[in-house]
Amino acid sequence: QVQLVESGGGLVQPGGSLRLSCETSGINFRRDNVALAWYRQAPGKPRELIAFINSDGSKNYGDSVRSRVTISRDNVKNTFYLQMNSLNPEDTAVYYCYVRRLRDYWGPGTQVTVSS
Repeated sequence: QVQLVESGGGLVQPGGSLRLSCETSGINFRRDNVALAWYRQAPGKPRELIAFINSDGSKNYGDSVRSRVTISRDNVKNTFYLQMNSLNPEDTAVYYCYVRRLRDYWGPGTQVTVSS
């Protein structure tokens, strides 16, 4: 059974940084053909793609965050990460991790609030 759990969210001041983690179970990054991603959803807005690692290792980033975020993965821990820098209030949202392996899997989400 595949499960995803995000961590690392919280309250951060404008200009600050956060690293989100998505710990997975039931998936082997080395063995399985998986795509990994981070999305976010702010109140009243649609879910937005932030960052994506394809099964071939190529990465894509959303236009609104491209210069400020980095997605990475640990194939030993079967965990992936989102490093976010220069955060601003518009980055306030619930952040979700996502895995595609034959079907779509989502984590429950972690709240990120950027406020002074």
